[in-house]
Amino acid sequence: MGREDALDHAVAAMQAGDEAALRRVYREVQPPLLRYLTVVVGVTDAEDVASEAWGQAFRDLDRFEGDADGFRGWLTTIARNRALDHLRHASRRPTSGEPVDEMVDLRDEVDVEADTLGRVQSEAAIALIATLPRDQAEAVMLRAVLGFDAPTAGRILGKRPGAVRVAAHRGLRNLEKKLSGDV
Repeated sequence: MGREDALDHAVAAMQAGDEAALRRVYREVQPPLLRYLTVVVGVTDAEDVASEAWGQAFRDLDRFEGDADGFRGWLTTIARNRALDHLRHASRRPTSGEPVDEMVDLRDEVDVEADTLGRVQSEAAIALIATLPRDQAEAVMLRAVLGFDAPTAGRILGKRPGAVRVAAHRGLRNLEKKLSGDV
């Protein structure tokens, strides 16, 4: 059974009340969700917003229908809505000046050397993505980092798939300029 199939089964078992399945889904879905929220609300608020999103997801779990991809998209939509509520309430935009070393990456199996190298690379990438305009940053995170297809990312963002593709393309182009020093 592949990783995705196992996660599909874990989502179904979680819906049936299996606590071990809930922990498996959480371990798999939480790290990329936190990376996404870090770009939207900043490092210091990402965990709080994620916690609110998980809480709402658990309350509404009986209304969810779908597989692991569907669950990730559904939870990310909830998290984005919580993040936007948080930003409205705080009356501020996310800042890119927050310490990158506070970013969280929770994984089940750990290869210390690969984990450290991967974390440094991904933390630097997330910090760089956070400097983009929010629409581009969210599109890049959803498409390139979290791996959602354009229709799913569009549902999460409340935009047409074509608009998400354009924002992601512009964001990636801007990242390329920043990396090459052309900015």
